[in-house]
Amino acid sequence: MSEVKSANEQPKTGEFRAQKSIKQLRTIRAVSAYHKEWFTKTQERVTQGEPFIIGQRNAILTAMDIPCIGVNWWAANIAAHQMAPYYFNLLDEKGYDACRYCALGLGCTMDHNPELAPWGGLPKPILVMGHVLPLADCDAGARITQLWAREYNAAHFPLEVTYPSRLVPRWWERMKDHWDEIIEPHRLDLRVEELKALIRFLEVTTGKTFSIDKLREVMELESQQEEYMTKVRDLIYETVPCPVSLIDVTSAMRVGSFAGTQEGLDLVKMYYEEVKERVDNGEAAIPNEKLRLMWRGVGLWHNTGFYQYFEEKYGAVFVSSLYLPHWLFFGSRKVLNDDPLRALASQSLPFLGVGSAQGQVAVAKHSKVNGVLQLASKDCRETIVMPLARMAFEKAGIPVLPVYTDNVDARQWDDAKIKEQVANFIETRLL
Repeated sequence: MSEVKSANEQPKTGEFRAQKSIKQLRTIRAVSAYHKEWFTKTQERVTQGEPFIIGQRNAILTAMDIPCIGVNWWAANIAAHQMAPYYFNLLDEKGYDACRYCALGLGCTMDHNPELAPWGGLPKPILVMGHVLPLADCDAGARITQLWAREYNAAHFPLEVTYPSRLVPRWWERMKDHWDEIIEPHRLDLRVEELKALIRFLEVTTGKTFSIDKLREVMELESQQEEYMTKVRDLIYETVPCPVSLIDVTSAMRVGSFAGTQEGLDLVKMYYEEVKERVDNGEAAIPNEKLRLMWRGVGLWHNTGFYQYFEEKYGAVFVSSLYLPHWLFFGSRKVLNDDPLRALASQSLPFLGVGSAQGQVAVAKHSKVNGVLQLASKDCRETIVMPLARMAFEKAGIPVLPVYTDNVDARQWDDAKIKEQVANFIETRLL
């Protein structure tokens, strides 16, 4: 394994020096501080014998007070610390060829070097959950988490990946209150049984007791958070010039790690109030806004200043990304028939294909974007649906630029080349 000279050492391939992003909102600093504090306390709790899980946070874990680190959040944190090239080199040396984003945390664990890892690395989990995201998931995610569990000698709990067999027009408008009419019953039945099995495992393994009443409380807090995020979305999308930059939106999405908690609700409320204050005061991310862009892909965590380059050069503001729509498309669910577990099951079921493409176009229209930058990573299964989305955007009169690179692997990022591609796209198709 190659020696690490510096945690911030830049890759030789596609070498660039990441441009530091500027965060304008006070709330982002509060979210970052709370996240770091929570992580430190979680490490201390695990040291004292309490359980910890790697996977994807859900209301069951929150209701049982079991801390969980999301696979994607940890990957983003590693990339933001400029450590992705080092861990990808390690994975390459060991012969692992998997989805780069989802496997980044596995590489960090395989290094067994907490002094080098961001924030001292992850504590040892009792369980690694099969990685499930409702917007896009694949069997590769479950395989990666299986290898991750083996690395820790921990239990692995995979969740089945099922997909819809029918298209429901404008499903996102009805999903919160009418999810039982949109998601097929057999998919819900399977996920409910999986969640029951997860509860049984956690009760036996941790000694903690699951409470359906506590689950209801958590889901109600989630619903309140979502109401604030809906207000934030409307302020950002409908206010011209845009009141906040993309980095202030994507960074705020970390409050999703604390969905269903009072602390999470307080942070989201703070976020809404600050955005509203900026709107009321006429403050803008870029006062000379000329264009609106959508970033359709995972956050560029190793080079967040990339977005601001185009703000300064063209007055092109990135108004929309997948994070805020993802929160709202797949957020809280109305509890129907006094069955919160079934409502929870509906939150984590993928809804892909043309339906997803239609939802993306709806977001683009709502946020008044002039064009879309579509990050197409060769390793991610979500790339499969991108041609559908690209056709849907173009049919709606919204130009699209596919950007073929890796979202977190700085070794494959050619900054000058990609900036030239985007500049040409802006000058020839948008201006």
